[in-house]
Amino acid sequence: MSKPAQLRVILADHDVRKVLLPSGIPETVDDLHSVIRDTFYIARDFSLHYKDVDFDEFFTLYSTTDLKDKDTIKVVFLQDQEPAITLNLTDVTNTDVTNMTDQPCEEHYVDDTASVSTDDTLILSSEDSPGHRSKRWPAQFSIPSFSGLTEIQIQSANERFIKYGTLLTTKDLIPLLPDILGKLAEAIYEYTAYPSSLQIGEVAEALTQKHPCLKEPGSFNGSYGWAQLLKYKMNNFRSKLRGLGCPEVKVNSLKRKQTHDQYPAKNLKKTKKAEVNYLPPHVQGESTASLEKERVELLSEMMKRDNSKVVAQKMAKTFSLRREEIVKEVPAISDCMKRWPALFTEAQISEEFKRITTVSLESTFLAKLDQCTPKLMALTQSKGGAAGLKIRHIKDMLLEDNTVERRREIAIRCLIVYLGEKEEDLFKQYRDVEELDADLAMQVMKIAIIGDGRATIVVEGTKILQGIDVARSCALLMGVIYALNLSYPKQLKFTFEAFQKLCLELDGQKASSKVMNLKYGIF
Repeated sequence: MSKPAQLRVILADHDVRKVLLPSGIPETVDDLHSVIRDTFYIARDFSLHYKDVDFDEFFTLYSTTDLKDKDTIKVVFLQDQEPAITLNLTDVTNTDVTNMTDQPCEEHYVDDTASVSTDDTLILSSEDSPGHRSKRWPAQFSIPSFSGLTEIQIQSANERFIKYGTLLTTKDLIPLLPDILGKLAEAIYEYTAYPSSLQIGEVAEALTQKHPCLKEPGSFNGSYGWAQLLKYKMNNFRSKLRGLGCPEVKVNSLKRKQTHDQYPAKNLKKTKKAEVNYLPPHVQGESTASLEKERVELLSEMMKRDNSKVVAQKMAKTFSLRREEIVKEVPAISDCMKRWPALFTEAQISEEFKRITTVSLESTFLAKLDQCTPKLMALTQSKGGAAGLKIRHIKDMLLEDNTVERRREIAIRCLIVYLGEKEEDLFKQYRDVEELDADLAMQVMKIAIIGDGRATIVVEGTKILQGIDVARSCALLMGVIYALNLSYPKQLKFTFEAFQKLCLELDGQKASSKVMNLKYGIF
């Protein structure tokens, strides 16, 4: 495995950042381009330049072999270019003119996003299909625009509220409710079909903040009634989606549940760990049969060498089929490995996690862990009793090995103990592979550490990934949990909650008191 690296990134004349690369400098420029784009949320197209040590100038980066740890790269935004149009002029005979005038006139449209044909096959990403989401729930919900007539009436009422402090009357509000609630439901569905009470409350508050004339008299925050209306509206909205065949709500229809689960609120299959694409529909133009054919082809592609690009394309294309199987059928890990062997690689676990959450797995997890480690070490130092003794014993491991990987491992171990849980429930030490194999069937979810500190992720008695350091194994275990729709182990619920909400920043606004106190202490 490549050593971790970091690069100095120039985004603008007065904006210079640092990017951490836990897995080392990517092998290709395209991979590095993706890391930079995802890390700094760059929407525009750009190229990368690197600073050459011989000339002390920036040159276009064509190979990542030109880079080493702590080098400087520059993001160069590409200017928007108008598409070139080529006109081929030919002589037109009278016959041609006659034939043209005899034909009915048709309108022809040219898609400005189309490109000339090449030998490459364009695989549409999941975001190109309706129902696939590309963004998480926002920190500040943006209220959409309503219909023209509704906007006019609300703006007039807002002006009266500013001048006289009067609210929109119930008589005037009732005709506007279908439009307001309908637009809000559509906006919420862009992020989730099953919003939490907290999220619905955020939408209601955002509505009354933008349009103060809609505040509810007598409510403690002026928006409680709106929150209740939105809950009922989302129920009705999901019913309409179910009728249209939307998979993430259709899966919870009573007809599709087993007899003992045929209650509306029992065994709901919905987002529980801030998933963005929990059960997405198939890409437009694809069916279960066509995607199954892609899956079979994927098995043969896995047998070829240096074929990671094709495998990645087919994995992205079959994402909806894979989620359908995993969420609805809940297959055993061994069966899943037989059907989707490509999923059980470091690269594809990270990609699957990103498809589900839109978050880069390893870079986000390790960067946040590195950021909070100094304060976490100081915070755990104050712990007393048996937990304090355990933490001090863990920190003594630094005396033997003070590498980045070991510091991250110690931070995670101290985190577990600080939260009142046992590190032995997550990590287990083995002398050799033979000892692990003998104990494999007994392990439900474990990170096995063999001899020199290399880790193996074990789930349901099956080895998932091997030969990685402990901190990365924690990040990749989170990826496995999301990819296979697994639950967190009960004896480590606070640890995995911290991994999710602090290290991966997924649904971090709402957490248990233990994790929230930890958050305030280290960030």
